[in-house]
Amino acid sequence: MMTWQDVCNNKQLQDLPFKIELNKWGQIIMSPAKVKHSFFQGIIADLLNSFLTTGLAFPECAIETSDNTKIADVVWASDQILAIIENETSASIAPEICVEIISASNTLEEMKTKRDLYLEAKAEEVWLCDEAGNLSFYNKQGKLDKSLLVPQFPQQVKRRENH
Repeated sequence: MMTWQDVCNNKQLQDLPFKIELNKWGQIIMSPAKVKHSFFQGIIADLLNSFLTTGLAFPECAIETSDNTKIADVVWASDQILAIIENETSASIAPEICVEIISASNTLEEMKTKRDLYLEAKAEEVWLCDEAGNLSFYNKQGKLDKSLLVPQFPQQVKRRENH
């Protein structure tokens, strides 16, 4: 069975154009990402860092879950959580906000499962961003009208218009 440390140490897996995760059997799951996926990651991370004056938003965070290692597309972690996870190979506790950007290859069931895994791993909110940039916000109680942690966060993210 492969561990996350094995994945990180394997030179053949270092520069693949895929997001890599492990399932509960230690098998590698690879998901190709389109440009739009990266585009939304950047916009969401930038907005989070502009709205929140503490902690840090960043992309591609490896998180230990009950179904092995999953990679959240964007996370925001408070200074307290950062102090715990900063030097870990994969986060032993999920950052407060975990964001998944849904691509055409993702199923609704897969996204629900990841949402539940992040919440179980102690995320306070999980956000899902669809291919049009529309966001859905969730916590342990279920779907939210807006983020409780970042109430000013827009319901939709899009590219800035050049003026």
